[in-house]
Amino acid sequence: MKQKLVENGGVPASLLWLLAVIAALSVANLYYNQPLLNRISADLGVSEFTANLIPMTTQIGYALGLLFIIPLGDLYSRRKIIVVNFLLLTAATCCIAVSPGIHYILAASLVTGICSVIPQIFIPLVSQFSVPQNKARNVGLMLSGLLTGILGSRVVSGIVGEYFGWRTMYYVAAVIMFLCIFVILRALPDMPSNFKGTYAGLMKSLGTLYAARPTLRLVSVRAGLCFGSFLALWACLAFKLSGEPFHAGNNVIGMLGLCGIAGALTASVVGAYVRRMGVRFFNYLGASLMILAWVFMYFLQDCYAGYIVGIVVIDIGMQCVQISNQTCALSLDMHASNRINTIFMTTYFVGGALGTLFAGTFWHSFGWAGVTCTGICLAGISLVITLFTKH
Repeated sequence: MKQKLVENGGVPASLLWLLAVIAALSVANLYYNQPLLNRISADLGVSEFTANLIPMTTQIGYALGLLFIIPLGDLYSRRKIIVVNFLLLTAATCCIAVSPGIHYILAASLVTGICSVIPQIFIPLVSQFSVPQNKARNVGLMLSGLLTGILGSRVVSGIVGEYFGWRTMYYVAAVIMFLCIFVILRALPDMPSNFKGTYAGLMKSLGTLYAARPTLRLVSVRAGLCFGSFLALWACLAFKLSGEPFHAGNNVIGMLGLCGIAGALTASVVGAYVRRMGVRFFNYLGASLMILAWVFMYFLQDCYAGYIVGIVVIDIGMQCVQISNQTCALSLDMHASNRINTIFMTTYFVGGALGTLFAGTFWHSFGWAGVTCTGICLAGISLVITLFTKH
């Protein structure tokens, strides 16, 4: 049964949890490819560098979806936008499953990225309709669902890829996306729009918001840099662990994603303490933890312990940075929540795409040392930005 949302009256707990689950299932499409890159590379007869274009293209698609689709949530029915995205996701994941060559996969991955923005419709929705004292906590819950989807996608795709082939994972994903359509139609009510005007006017307002709000620019850039550092790890981990001295299978690589459950558990805790401890504190803590994680993974790169500790620490650090900055951004203007989230998350995923690109490039030239340097530099720049900006 559909439940009514009342602005500043709170979001029903059952709907909140349902949205968190659907957020997890939809964002998973972005990350199924990461533990499978070595198998895709071998199956299609392409280089590791070429295979690494798949996650980069997916991230670019996600950034495009954030820029051009998420603002529509302030103008049109969010329910209809979500249903259309799930339909396109069903088609795109099917295309990846049957693609005969890398170019088809790249095209379908771009569409997959564009249409996987559904959680970023949920987050401003929850922020807008939450009572002020629960806003950060509820956003944290959405991000916990988001991160759980990221972690679960790597584990599941690694196991499925190892035992049933990488294409099977995308057939399964297509079925899940199709079923989500019926859940949304049944559970999510229509909501009033936040913007009166045309799509052109809506998009123009993005530039106005970006120019008028230096805080929005600040929180977006420093979170994006850290996300680039985070994705640098996952862009090259499969290549690192499938070689000497590990020779790990996709199932092992995927299972390492479970180490990031610490980040998923951290998300709701961070959300509860942002108002008390402050955004600046969590940025110092998060960026520092990410740099520390890369140091662990470099000096202990020949044993699993280094990666286990590193993944736990980098996930916690990433949640500290994202939740504090995103909560700050969404608090700037409740009635422009979708557009603000668009600016924040577009910058965030541009940073992720750059981190993936740099990591793949430096992996090809310098191996794990190049990937480590990429991760430390991106998180380090984010930390410096926080150090040299005013409170």
